[in-house]
Amino acid sequence: MRAYRIAYDGRPYHGFQRQPDVPTVEGAILDALAALGVTESETTVPDGYAAAGRTDAGVSALAQTVAFEAPDWLTPAALNSELPADVRAWASADVDAGFHATHDAASRTYTYWLHAPDADAERARAALDALAGRHDYHNLTSDDENTVRNLSASLRVDEPFLIVTLRAGGFCRQLVRRVVALVREVATGAADREKIERVLGAEPIDGPEGVGPAPPYPLVLTDVSYPGVTFGVDAEAAASAREVFREKRIERAAGARVAGRIEGGIGES
Repeated sequence: MRAYRIAYDGRPYHGFQRQPDVPTVEGAILDALAALGVTESETTVPDGYAAAGRTDAGVSALAQTVAFEAPDWLTPAALNSELPADVRAWASADVDAGFHATHDAASRTYTYWLHAPDADAERARAALDALAGRHDYHNLTSDDENTVRNLSASLRVDEPFLIVTLRAGGFCRQLVRRVVALVREVATGAADREKIERVLGAEPIDGPEGVGPAPPYPLVLTDVSYPGVTFGVDAEAAASAREVFREKRIERAAGARVAGRIEGGIGES
C-alpha cells in the first residue's frame, strides 16, 4: 500500500468525489490510474483505495491524501504524468496493508482566507474561541446526525484577511464554511455574540436566523495527520506542483489588478 499527498486547485472541479458527467478531482485521479495501466478502466478503483476526505465543489487542497495498492514504479512524478496540471501529487509514503486513508486519519486541518476589511479582529477571535471545543454543531451543518465534534481553532490577521484555521478528527458537511460565516457576522457587527450561544444550543435554528456557508473558494484542506506515517517529498513532483501554483498566483494577481482598474474606471468620463 502507498499513500500519496495530492494538491489541487478546486475551482474547476465539482468537488473531490467522483460524479458522473462533471469533472471532479477523484475522477481525474482515477482517469490517470487507468491511463497508466494501474487499473483496467477509469470506472474501477485499485485495491484498498480510499481518500482522506471529500472536499466540496470549489474547495482546494494542499494535503489531500489517497492510498491504494500501487506498483513500485508509481512515484508521485509518475502519477503526475497523467494528471491534469491543477492536480499534483507531491509526496508519498509506504503504509501497512490495512491502512485506510479515511479511517486512519487522526486529524484534518482546514484553512480559510476570509476577506473581511470591515471586521474587528478581536471580535472575530472571541467568536472563534466561543465556537471551539466540543459541541453539537447541528445548526452549522446540513447533516442530520453525527454532528458532535471537538474543534480546535486559531485566527491570524493578514489585512485585509482573517486567516481562520480549524482542526478536528473529522468535519460535518459545510461545518468549516458555516463557522467562518458566523465568525464574520459577529466580527462585522451583523450579529451579536449571543447568536453563537443560540447556534450551539439544542434548538434548531432555521430561516433568516440560520447560518449559511461562506463561499468555498478561499477554503483549503491544509493537513491530514496520520500517526506513524512519514511522507517523503518527491523533488521532481514537488517542483512541478510549485510551478503550477506559482503561475496560478501570478495569473490571479494580474486578474485582480485588471478587475480593480475596471472597477475604478466605471463612471469616469
